[in-house]
Amino acid sequence: MAISNKLELRNVSKSYPRGPHERIPVIRDLSLNVRDLEFLAVVGPSGCGKSTLLRIVDGLVPCDEGAIILDGRDVTGVEGGEGRAMVFQSFDLFPWRTVRGNVEFGLEVSGRSREERRELASHYIELVGLNGFENSLPHQLSGGMQQRVGIARALAVKPEILLMDEPFGALDVQTRDLLQDELLAIWSRERKTVLFVTHSIEEAIYLADRVAVFTPRPLTLDRMIEIPFGRPRTEDIKGDPRFVELRAEIWRALKSGVRI
Repeated sequence: MAISNKLELRNVSKSYPRGPHERIPVIRDLSLNVRDLEFLAVVGPSGCGKSTLLRIVDGLVPCDEGAIILDGRDVTGVEGGEGRAMVFQSFDLFPWRTVRGNVEFGLEVSGRSREERRELASHYIELVGLNGFENSLPHQLSGGMQQRVGIARALAVKPEILLMDEPFGALDVQTRDLLQDELLAIWSRERKTVLFVTHSIEEAIYLADRVAVFTPRPLTLDRMIEIPFGRPRTEDIKGDPRFVELRAEIWRALKSGVRI
């Protein structure tokens, strides 16, 4: 049976100007498919263009060439909506809005009724374990709780694909590990396609169905690695010899392109 693709990147290229007559290539002729309901993790050397790629997929940054295809629709350069939602590393919550107000924001922009906004926000606040904090402001929450708000806000608009740009990168190790397990639990219930950027090889292997390994800038695909572990997953797999071998393989690929 053929595997359907939720997202297709077709020959995407991006460069930025440096001076009046020169451009710096960031992404070069990248083609990539994300399967329907897949959790695809992306790793690559620091500064290789992973975050730029995610912003191109979300329509926040235009590409120079190529196309972004979502469920057969060309959404290249279309910002906001169109089946995508982003979770950022820096939380990006509105400091003057409560937890409920932040979760409702995307629904408000899309014109949902007050009653529908309240119902959906309540559902996703409960899903991420923030019952009782609906009226709290972001500064009253821990970093992990703020990121839960960001995840709830993204899920509330019911995207076809969830884009996550190092969502746990600013958190301490213990909180990060806990949120990884919570994300897997949420993903198993919501069944969303996820494109997840991370610097952590271990995190990528633990969370993903496949891991895309990118080259240094200009970003291209070095290799695609299938993760052999079933679901649900527990911390025990991190001691599995296959896990250790995969981590070493990915690190060797990244190390070969790291510039110090």
